[in-house]
Amino acid sequence: MVTGELFIGNSPAMHTLLKDAARVAPTEATVVVTGESGTGKSLLARWLHEQSRRANGPFVVIDCGSLPEALLEAELFGFERGAFTGAAAAKPGRFEAAQHGTLVLDEVAALSPAAQAKLLRVIEERRILRLGGSRALTLDVRLIAVTNTDLTAAVARQAFRADLFHRLNVIGLEVPALRTRPTDIPALARHFLARAAHRHGLPPPTLAAETLSFLEDYDFPGNVRELRHAMEHALVTAAPGVICREHLPHRMTSAAALMQHRRRKPTLAELEAAYIREILQQVGWRKAEAARILGISRKNLYEKLRAYGIPYQPASRTLTNPDTPA
Repeated sequence: MVTGELFIGNSPAMHTLLKDAARVAPTEATVVVTGESGTGKSLLARWLHEQSRRANGPFVVIDCGSLPEALLEAELFGFERGAFTGAAAAKPGRFEAAQHGTLVLDEVAALSPAAQAKLLRVIEERRILRLGGSRALTLDVRLIAVTNTDLTAAVARQAFRADLFHRLNVIGLEVPALRTRPTDIPALARHFLARAAHRHGLPPPTLAAETLSFLEDYDFPGNVRELRHAMEHALVTAAPGVICREHLPHRMTSAAALMQHRRRKPTLAELEAAYIREILQQVGWRKAEAARILGISRKNLYEKLRAYGIPYQPASRTLTNPDTPA
């Protein structure tokens, strides 16, 4: 993903987020970026760095959830030669590597209590000492913490230190879930399709009206990341042609059907559109045969296809005559 994707769409939620982020970016304030998995938190962290006065400095990310406790201090603070068995040469830590730049603590809530205490000490003193070293280094680093955990709740249940939380949470920015900004989905979907098409060397397909409607109604538990993967899946499944619902990942259409059944009964138009599609699939998309089974004229069938955004033929097939048997 690239930082430009943050600006795709014009929903009120994203407009507010980016306005707040633009005010924070040029400052030295420590920021906590929260949001569900897949919303683009790391993307926002990089954007904050790129818009700051430290943009020409290093941008270092620490995946707190993947650091083994035994290696934590060595990874964060570095070590001198001979500091421990196997330390054949000195190595700077992540804090030192981020000097004069930005350090991102990704999934900071995953740190153990002992690691949280060490991090708090560094933030308060703004100094680090390599393992086995004797000379402290004064830090000139901007900190951004990223997490999909509710840190306030974590503090309440004593899973995260309150003093560390308050040190980090000078400014809080929450990236909204994709389901809360459905008006951004069409632009994002087209963007991801275009990117995937370029990467695979394929012509970019179009999105059928019914597909866009489906995407706008879908909950997207995986957020923007799920939409990006879905568009690549659909491209490979349908290319070249039109992206229809059946080209989307099965898990999406199955989950959506279940949720729709739980929420409400389908409208008459939705039932009719689904029935027409089912008949077309059964007869191999032969319009004359489908119209006969439906008890309508071919002209009426074509009118309904246009009204419901159903393609005249499956996108994966190219027929000289759409009514010619396959």
